[in-house]
Amino acid sequence: MIFRKLVAAFTALSFLVSGMIVPAQAAMMGTGQYLQAGERHQHLASIDATLMRADVQQQLAGLGVSLEDAKARIARLPDNDVAVLATELESLPAGSDLLGVIGVVFVVLLILEITGVIDIFKRI
Repeated sequence: MIFRKLVAAFTALSFLVSGMIVPAQAAMMGTGQYLQAGERHQHLASIDATLMRADVQQQLAGLGVSLEDAKARIARLPDNDVAVLATELESLPAGSDLLGVIGVVFVVLLILEITGVIDIFKRI
C-alpha cells in the first residue's frame, strides 16, 4: 500500500514538473545572417591582429587605454561599426608608417569615445 502511494505521488510530481518545462525556441537562420556572422568573425580577427602589434599596444598604453578594455569594447560594437573599423584598418598603411599607426589608434579611440568607454576628448 505504501509502495503504491509512493509511486502515485512520484508520478503526479513528474507530471507536474514536466508541465513547467518550457520548450526550446528555434528559428531558421537565413543565408545573409550566416554570412554576416562569418564576416563579423573575420573582421574581429583582423582588428585583434592589429591590436596585438607592439606599436599599437604602445600607443594605446601611452593614451591610457588598456588592451583588455579596447578588446572588450570592440567585441560589443555592432556589426556595421566592426566592418567600418576593419575596413579602415585594412586601408591604412602598414606598421612602418607612423601616420598609419596614429590613424589606427585614433579610429579605435574615436569609437571608444563615442561609445562612452573612455573620456579622452573632453570638449566633444
